[in-house]
Amino acid sequence: MSGEGSLQAPTRQIIDWKNPDFADPAKLDEEMRRVFDICHGCRRCFNLCDSFPRLFDLIDSSPKEDVEHLKSEDFKPVVEACTLCDMCFMTKCPYVPPHPFMLDFPHLMLRHRFVETKAGNRNAEFTQQQLAEMDRNGKAARFVSPIVNWASDKSNTAARALLDKTLGIDARATLPKFHARTFTAAAKQEPGEVNAAAPAFGRRKAALYATCFVNYNKPDTGMDARAVLNHIGVETVAAYPGCCGMPFLEQAELDRVSRNAANVSKELVKLIDQGYDIVALTASCGLMLKSEWALVCPDNPDVKKVSEHVFDIDEYVVDVAKKNGLPDGPSGGLSALPEGVTVHLACHARAQNMGPKAAEMLKMIPDTPVDVIERCSGHGGTFGVVKPTHEVAVKVGKPVFRAADKQARGHIVSDCPLAAQHILAHVEPTGAPARAPEHPIQIMARAFGLRQD
Repeated sequence: MSGEGSLQAPTRQIIDWKNPDFADPAKLDEEMRRVFDICHGCRRCFNLCDSFPRLFDLIDSSPKEDVEHLKSEDFKPVVEACTLCDMCFMTKCPYVPPHPFMLDFPHLMLRHRFVETKAGNRNAEFTQQQLAEMDRNGKAARFVSPIVNWASDKSNTAARALLDKTLGIDARATLPKFHARTFTAAAKQEPGEVNAAAPAFGRRKAALYATCFVNYNKPDTGMDARAVLNHIGVETVAAYPGCCGMPFLEQAELDRVSRNAANVSKELVKLIDQGYDIVALTASCGLMLKSEWALVCPDNPDVKKVSEHVFDIDEYVVDVAKKNGLPDGPSGGLSALPEGVTVHLACHARAQNMGPKAAEMLKMIPDTPVDVIERCSGHGGTFGVVKPTHEVAVKVGKPVFRAADKQARGHIVSDCPLAAQHILAHVEPTGAPARAPEHPIQIMARAFGLRQD
């Protein structure tokens, strides 16, 4: 006999995408209706994202207010609104495995996209497909980054209007900048020096998995992460064998995810064998390496080995501080930031089941107010950029924007760089110096005196 919910930790099931049943439209439709009926009777997730209000409105407005009389084609708006943030699975749903109902709403949405793609009905529009090619785009844009950044800036109303009309990139969306020098190139050109006086010196080695965003769009995050780890005694090396495949997961291109996982994990295992921990610099990529890869390609031994040796950057700093200690006494030489920090706990950081490591790390800084926002920003990768869903991304993020405005701290940070950018674009400016979207590790760099701006 089972109760309403389970007291056991949620467990994820393998994404059995090579099984013919997984791509069977009739079996998918049956499972969609089963899950939707349970969700409709529960409604705990009504305020997490737009998928659930769309689902409940769809059923409530049907002739008999039940799933049996819904048209299968009407499911698509529900699927469209899911950003795979995993918060329904991780924080709200009482019916996730090991409960007998076995609900996994995000991966059901993923399955629907997979089946649609197999049938020739591409879920992602052309623009989203092209934006997902992160390595190709980053390598090409670095050579003409001033032009790309000029054209994509919101202040360039003519260029953004053209992008809006021709490619469907919403003119109101803030787009990331590209850099001529990648993080991996900068790390080679400017070798870091490890602090020999730190307790962790000679005991810890970290390979910084750059991630596509840090490598091409935010190399200063990588340099700050390296500076912090070097300062606390950790030997580092920058590593970027390629994209983790998260943009392809969002579009249910599971074969692409599998290939990327195989190629990247093969290279990262070489570093693990040399004694390096793998440290991911972006929350979504850390989640891929820790768990999503293993669900898509469970039989790959390299993937399994990587999952056992990977840390989020905030998690790693906390781990070093607890196990080895920080340099220069209990406070580690950290200086107060009295203007305070608002830290947004990114969904894909929360989905890693490691606790609020960003907040835990920042609370090491003495006499520094740290406020936490534990809610989805709404951005969701390309979801927050393209016209069909940009307004939904803003709608979902409004509670986060309001909280950040109310807290009015000097810094707003998130483990997700796109979330940080999205939030900053919708909060009131605090005056000079203007706030910039930052990663929590950059605040640590500033508190250590390793970053002056």
